[in-house]
Amino acid sequence: MSEYENVGKVTDFEDNVGRAFSIQDRMVAVFRKGDEWYAIDDMCPHMGASLAEGYVEGNSVSCPWHAWRFCIVDGTWEDNPRTKVDCFDVKVENDEVWVRAKPTSDSTSEA
Repeated sequence: MSEYENVGKVTDFEDNVGRAFSIQDRMVAVFRKGDEWYAIDDMCPHMGASLAEGYVEGNSVSCPWHAWRFCIVDGTWEDNPRTKVDCFDVKVENDEVWVRAKPTSDSTSEA
């Protein structure tokens, strides 16, 4: 369960543009910011929109439906830090991007 899954080549990703992937029956949003990589739960806890389709500014992604903003670094909902979405480890090896299937945090969705 804690294995990494390949989600593509580094060149498949644009800076500040999310991409969604199905990893062990979960949708995960992967973001590239230069040489930094982040992965969070793709589903907004409010109404289920894809966070990968949201607008990225700084370390925040805005939900495309209702503009809820989440930190792509730690999954925190920026308007209520007690609420988070899950985060996932990302690594790059030999120009391939890998995401660990197991979340790195015990997040709570109180939305």
